[in-house]
Amino acid sequence: MAPTGENGCVQEDKGLGWGKSLPVPSVQEIVRNDPQCVPERYIQEKKDRPLDSELYIPADSSEIPIINFSLLANGDEDELEKLDSACKDWGFFQLVNHGIAEKVLQDMKAAVAAFFELPRDEKLKYAMAANDLQGYGQGFVVSELQKLDWCDLIMLITRPPNLRKMKLWPTTVPGFKDAVEKYSEGAQKVAEELLADLSLLMGMDRDGLKKLHGEMKQAMRMNYYPTCSRPDLVLGISPHSDGGTITLLLQGDDEITALQIKNKDRWVPIKPIPNALVVNVGDAAEVFSNGVYRSIEHRALANTSRPRMSVATAMLPNDEAEIGPVESMVNDNRPRVYRNVKYVDFLRHVLENKMEGKAHTDFVKIKS
Repeated sequence: MAPTGENGCVQEDKGLGWGKSLPVPSVQEIVRNDPQCVPERYIQEKKDRPLDSELYIPADSSEIPIINFSLLANGDEDELEKLDSACKDWGFFQLVNHGIAEKVLQDMKAAVAAFFELPRDEKLKYAMAANDLQGYGQGFVVSELQKLDWCDLIMLITRPPNLRKMKLWPTTVPGFKDAVEKYSEGAQKVAEELLADLSLLMGMDRDGLKKLHGEMKQAMRMNYYPTCSRPDLVLGISPHSDGGTITLLLQGDDEITALQIKNKDRWVPIKPIPNALVVNVGDAAEVFSNGVYRSIEHRALANTSRPRMSVATAMLPNDEAEIGPVESMVNDNRPRVYRNVKYVDFLRHVLENKMEGKAHTDFVKIKS
């Protein structure tokens, strides 16, 4: 058996080659042992803390666009224009009528909840290896000194099937594998239709972006946000943009508004719509579109009332694929903003650094 570290993580394993995250204590266990405890490493610098006015969000607050997937899939031109505007002006939208059955959504939420309800020692059987990002633990921890997010997670590569590391799929949660597989399949269908629509908007054939991805990967990050006695001091997830092409987010609780996006220098809450998915433009899509569609900073807040979960499903180009502006998005009025890079090089840059706003897209910008 391979040696284990203090947190039970296996130390020797073949990782993805994308990077690693340092082991830190489980936030869930911290709260379980002392609900009032907020360790110093989780207390954000004053400039990064949520403002009081942002913690108490009006129940009817909802500004971001809502896109009807059924209309998009049937070729509705007006809905396609709405998608174009949403990706240009917001980088985020809520997707309704997406075709993933409500039972599939509820089973996915139940599987995540059941995993995080397991005893600590049982969860540690699925811990991240020292050189990998798949498994149970925390993400983007690259320094012993950085401030930490108020969140535990389990991250799995779900597509293509040959890249699944099945020993990290919890077998002690009844129905976990079936729930993830069915939701993964539905999310893939939705994502491929959205990528086809974006391809048309970018002046390509419907399969343009899909071809540029090579063998597309799908990564699923299942988040658990424990309650916090001082949500004014912490962040569930620090401000960041996503490194993939698009991300589909399933929010676990329709009654708690915790996700916020940055728009015109203000934090805008995204009020959950039952059974909707929240979709956002990722850094790779920004690069492909030459900056016309922009990945947007977003963050999650903690709360005092009850734990919250979410499932973020990211669509990623193949490691060996090259990302760069497509020809149709470059002209005299819109000169090339980004250089071409191998996607795995960009992804390593993203994952080897702390989540910090929009810093990662600077890596591929052409220096003037």
